[in-house]
Amino acid sequence: MATYAVGDIQGCYNELRRLLDRIGFDPARDRLWCVGDLVNRGPDSLAVLRWLGTLGERAVVVLGNHDLHLLAVAAGQARANRKDSLDAVLAAPDREELLHWLRHRTLLHHDQRKGFAMVHAGLAPQWDLAQAQACATEVEQALRDPDYPAFLAAMYGNQPARWHPELRGNERLRFITNCLTRLRYCEPDGTLRLDLKGPPGSQPSGVLPWFRIPGRASADTRIVFGHWSTLGFLASDNVWALDSGCLWGGRLTALRLRSKAPPRMIDLNCPGYARPG
Repeated sequence: MATYAVGDIQGCYNELRRLLDRIGFDPARDRLWCVGDLVNRGPDSLAVLRWLGTLGERAVVVLGNHDLHLLAVAAGQARANRKDSLDAVLAAPDREELLHWLRHRTLLHHDQRKGFAMVHAGLAPQWDLAQAQACATEVEQALRDPDYPAFLAAMYGNQPARWHPELRGNERLRFITNCLTRLRYCEPDGTLRLDLKGPPGSQPSGVLPWFRIPGRASADTRIVFGHWSTLGFLASDNVWALDSGCLWGGRLTALRLRSKAPPRMIDLNCPGYARPG
C-alpha cells in the first residue's frame, strides 16, 4: 500500500486523475492525502467532491479556506465571490450529502506510522503537534455541531493575530482556523501576517514564513501543506509545500510518503483555468 499526498486541486478534476494515473494510484489499495482546497476557481469542483467521496477511508482530506468558503456560502453565511466556480456544487441533487461529507473532514491529520502530519496552510509557531491537534479538534467539533452556521458566520476576519491559550469563543476558533487554513507569514513573536501572500523575499524585513520562525515548536514534526501557490513546491525545514499552482497553469504535485525513506515527488503540467490577481 502506498500513500500519496497531493497539492491543492481547486476543481481541477481531470488533472487530478491524470496525475494519479501517472503514479499508478490504485484506489483499492493505496491511500490519498489531500492538503485541502478541493474546490473553487477550477472547472469541476463537483466531480472532485463526488470522486473523493467514493474512496471512503482511502481519502484523507484536510479542509482549506476555499472548502470552508463553500460551506459558508451554502449555509447562507457568506456571499459568493465573482471568481468563484461553486454553482454546480450548490445546485447538485446530492448537494447536502456532499456538504455533509465535506463538513466532517479534518483540519489536521497525523499518521504516526508514516511520521507525517498534514494541514492546509500552517501552524502557529507556539504550537507543538499535540497542541495543534487539540486546536484542530475544536474547530472540527464546531463544524460538526448542529449550529455550525454560527461558526461559519464568525470565522471571517484577521483578528486576533497572536496565539494565547486563554483565547475563548469565536476569537479562539477564528485564530485556529486562520492558522490551519490561511497562514503564510509570521512575525518573530508569532503574530500572524495574513495580509501577505507573495513568495519569500517579497515580505517586509523581519517577517518570515511560518515554518522558518526560530524556535517553532513543531520543528521536529514532518509536515505536508498546500495553500501557498507563489511558494511552489518546497522541501525544506522539515516541511513539504505541495501547492505548485495547478489552477494557474503551473503543476499539480504529489508526494509519496515513506516512513523509512525520503518522500518522492511526482508532478504534472497543468493548462491553467485562472489568472492570478
